[in-house]
Amino acid sequence: MAINPIGEIVLYQTEDGKTRLDVRLEKETIWLSLDQMATLFGRDKSVISRHLNNVFKSAELLRGSVVAKNATTAADGKTYMVDYFSLDAIISIGYRVNSKRGTQFRIWATNVLKDHILKGYSINEKRLQEENKKLRELQQAVDLLGRIVGERRLAGQEAEGLLKVVTDYAQALQLLDDYDHSRLTISDITEQSRFTITYEEARKAIYRLAATSDVTGSNLFGREKDDSFKSSLGAIYQTFDGKEVYSSIEEKAAHLLYFIVKNHSFVDGNKRIAASLFLWFLDANGILYRQDGGKRIGDNTLVALTLMIAESRPEEKEVMTKVIVNLINKKN
Repeated sequence: MAINPIGEIVLYQTEDGKTRLDVRLEKETIWLSLDQMATLFGRDKSVISRHLNNVFKSAELLRGSVVAKNATTAADGKTYMVDYFSLDAIISIGYRVNSKRGTQFRIWATNVLKDHILKGYSINEKRLQEENKKLRELQQAVDLLGRIVGERRLAGQEAEGLLKVVTDYAQALQLLDDYDHSRLTISDITEQSRFTITYEEARKAIYRLAATSDVTGSNLFGREKDDSFKSSLGAIYQTFDGKEVYSSIEEKAAHLLYFIVKNHSFVDGNKRIAASLFLWFLDANGILYRQDGGKRIGDNTLVALTLMIAESRPEEKEVMTKVIVNLINKKN
């Protein structure tokens, strides 16, 4: 683990005013070097080092969780990587050396951290209220990515495709350039639709898919369990106050993929059918391919997106559909 060299520095001074330390504040904890701990506790470095070794040897603390390296410029002008120890380690040493200074430092550090966290919370709270909606929605997408990968639902090419979804999404939205000011919106979309997907045509497409694919258990593939498939198709053309809820081809396509996956209308083949109809809908509306002939959305990315939808929570619907729209819009 490494400490950010730009971490906040706060000053600690003992009650007698004889000892002053520049204390590093990072990752919601306090960090001191071995030299600083020796100064704080008034003990030789070898004594502090011995106590630290005993702490780690006894597994009271795990070294990897309380020790971090930081590039520090020494008096000779050279830069060295120095070990820094977190507040947990500092407190542990304070108990071992039975130092009154250790107690004083713990009280001071606790107050500093509380103040830091509260200030940080207030700043973040205000920023969350003011900053762009795009960043919040991207974070939701990243969280979703982490949860799915963490549950080991994806592997190999699927995981790579899932990572590419987030990468492409960030690039398409120019997060690096517009981090502070732009918003995640439905933009660069195709308003004029030239193809309307009907239930009858969709059924024919499913029959063709079953006939041309190596479908296991083909007697169950595409067999509808209820009327939810019709509902999925109708939902992308729903209107409110005389206007279409999803006015663009991209929005319709994104919701088509989402609804079919989530409604789980078929005994077998839900994801394959959803992905196939999604591609067919894009192609029939003339936006599956870019002007250079390349696909707007890669095969692995499509697989990953379909699985992401399947694993997503209902409250993540808006994020998922906006991700899809931004991957297939005119910018891609």
